[in-house]
Formats: sequence, structure tokens, C-alpha cells
Amino acid sequence: MTATATDLKFDAAGFEAFIASRTEPDWLIALRREAFEHFQSMEWPARRAEEWIRSDLRLFQLDKFRVPLTQSDTPSGEGLLSEGVELGGRILTVDSHCRAESLRESLAAQGVIFGSLERLASEQPELVREHLFSAVDPDYDRFAALHAAFWSGGQFVYIPRGVVVAEPLHLATLLGEGSVDLSHTLIVLEEGAEATVLHEANSVQRDAGGLSLGALEIIQRPGSHLRYVSLQDQGYKTFQFAHQHAIVDRDASIQWTLAAMGNGFAKVNQSVALVGPGADSQVNGVMFTEGRQHIAYHTLQHHVAPHCHSDFLYKSAQQDQSRTVWRGMIKVDKAAQKTDGYQRNDNLILSSRARADSIPGLEIEADDVRCTHGSTTAQVDEEQVFYAECRGFTRNEAVRMIVTGFFQQIFDRITIESVRDALGQTIARQVREYA
Repeated sequence: MTATATDLKFDAAGFEAFIASRTEPDWLIALRREAFEHFQSMEWPARRAEEWIRSDLRLFQLDKFRVPLTQSDTPSGEGLLSEGVELGGRILTVDSHCRAESLRESLAAQGVIFGSLERLASEQPELVREHLFSAVDPDYDRFAALHAAFWSGGQFVYIPRGVVVAEPLHLATLLGEGSVDLSHTLIVLEEGAEATVLHEANSVQRDAGGLSLGALEIIQRPGSHLRYVSLQDQGYKTFQFAHQHAIVDRDASIQWTLAAMGNGFAKVNQSVALVGPGADSQVNGVMFTEGRQHIAYHTLQHHVAPHCHSDFLYKSAQQDQSRTVWRGMIKVDKAAQKTDGYQRNDNLILSSRARADSIPGLEIEADDVRCTHGSTTAQVDEEQVFYAECRGFTRNEAVRMIVTGFFQQIFDRITIESVRDALGQTIARQVREYA
């Protein structure tokens, strides 16, 4: 009996059915086949490997998920980050399929390319081929290889040389109950280009399950400037494995702000490589967990060229029996003299059963640098709660104010007021009475 589309697993039969369902250039099919061969030859991460020793994979079973060959009937919404924002364009991806895409005519006339990565891989093959998997390594681990073989529902953002996109571009990724998201986001800014990208990933409901196996690549040419804001608020039974990497060239800058609220289990590798003199990066991370959530971020600030600056600030709050893991590294190559690197992780523990692991690190080969790192972990100050209660606030209201204030330093760095307010409201809604 022949398996139906909904029966196909991530095995050889599922891969061949996936390939047969697509109309893609030969070079992309060859890339997928090579990635799948590598996936088959790899093992899952070892339990005692340093990168995974604090993240238990035993509950993850790939065989529970199916290859998303057909479009689902998952309903879609507008998204939180885009509410009240005048957009230059929008792409909606639902369960690994691009459902809608739009771009202002004035931007298209300037050469901006914005739409489905699958469609544009055929329509703009030379442009996509040049950049696809130039920042993310498909052989990094078994998850990366699996994504490279099966990615679908991707988005492509291309800003030509010297073009300034004033209105934010919005990417929305939605995951249905038990569904799979394999989307690949590719953002390219040519020399002197500027843009703001808002990207959010949500599930149809808070307790939804599923698999998010995505990747993000950002390539910035000299003198380009990008503001990238992402909100991950997927269901609490969802597994997420992601590789997110940016390459920033001479005198270019990136301000990357992320908020990780959802997923039952998340393991994200995030890196910024500063490859040209004068490159600048600021990464602001917010993690808020509850229940039995486990969110792990491994970050890398890679200074390849001299006279570059990087600033990574992560703030995390943990409720109930949840756990966060942040492992940061500033890596400075021998040629990267005059480096200025900073990383910090602050944690606010809201339960005696919650846990925060914070592991900052330095790997410096140059001898003329300034690199600093720090980490703090504390509980809510009971004296602050007491004084707030004396002024008529309930304990829950007091804790909500304290937690919101804890994250304020990151909110203040967000230049779009509506986005700043949306992230603050999302965190405030999740704060329950401090036990």
C-alpha cells in the first residue's frame, strides 16, 4: 500500500516524495540530496557533548512528525509586532508553506525583492544560489543537515545597493497543532542599503505541539544597516531547533532584538561574524519561561576583522520549573586587533524550582583588544514587593512591574514604539503570582 502525504516520515521514502513534489533548479535539488546523505550518516548529538550537556533530547522523537507536503487548513492572523505599523511588505508562512506575500510597488520599482524563497529560487536562481547557506553551515549537526534537505516555506529579503526601506518588512510564521515549520529566512542587504525586518513565529494555541526546524541567514555588505526584531511565541509542546547567523561587512551595522517566549524545548545557535573593519553589532535577547519550558541559546560574537564592535545583552526570567541555558562566546581572531566586545546575561528567578545556567566565555587570539563579559542571577527583591503592596498594588501586580522593569533596558533599545510596547505587554501577560 502506498503511503499518503500525511504518512511520510523524515526518511528516505519521505525525502524522495518531497523531492518529487517540487519544481526546483537542479543545483538546489543537488544541494538537498547532499544534505540528506549527510543527515543519514550523522548521529544525534551525544548526551555528554559540551553543547548539549545541559539540554536533554530524550523526549524528542523525529518519527512523530511528518513531511509537510500539502498545505494545511490552519487559520492565520495578522501578528502582534505588525499591529499598528505601516508596513512595506508582508510574507505569511503557515506550516512550511508560503500562503501570502505582498510588497509595495514603490519598493519593487527600486529593485527590492521580497517573497517566497522557493519561488525566487526558480525566478532568481543566480541571486539565491550565491547567498543560500553562505552563513549557515548545513553540516553543523544533524538538525542543520535535516533542515537543509527539507526546508520549505522560506522567505527572501533582498535590498539593492543604496536603497533605504523606511517602512518595516514583516515576516509571519504560523504553526498548527502537531505541524512542522521548516522555513528558511534569507536576508541580503547590498552596499549602503538599510531596512527594518519584523519576524514573528507563533502557534495556533498556547499549548500546541509541533516541530520548528528553521534557519536564518543575514548577509550585509559594506555600509549597510539592518534592524531585525524577532518574537518566538510558539506552543509549549513544540520543539525548536534553529541556526541563526549573520555576516556583517565593513562599516555595516546590525541591531538584532529577539524575544523567546514559547516552545517546550528550544535549542538555538546564534552567531554574528564581523568580517570587515568597522562592523558593528548589537544583539538584545529576552527569554521568559514558565511551566517546564527549556530554552537554550548558544551565542557567538566572532570578530574576524579589526576595529569592530559587538554588544550582546541577554535578560532571562524563569517561572515554575522552567529552565534557560545561555552559553555565550566572544571569539577574536588573530587579525582582529582593536576589537571591542561585550556580552552580559542577567537572570531573574521567579520560583524556587526554576533554573538558569549562564556560561559566558572568551577566546582571544589578538593582543590589542577590549573584551568584557558578565552574568548575574537573582530573585525578585521582596522589599520592592513590600513597598509596592503598601501603595495598594497586589503581589501579582508588583511582581509584574518588577519583571517589566528588569527587561526595560532591552525595551529601551528598540526604536519602533509599537514593537517595544508589544513585547512589554507580552511579558507582562505571562507573569503570574510569584511563589
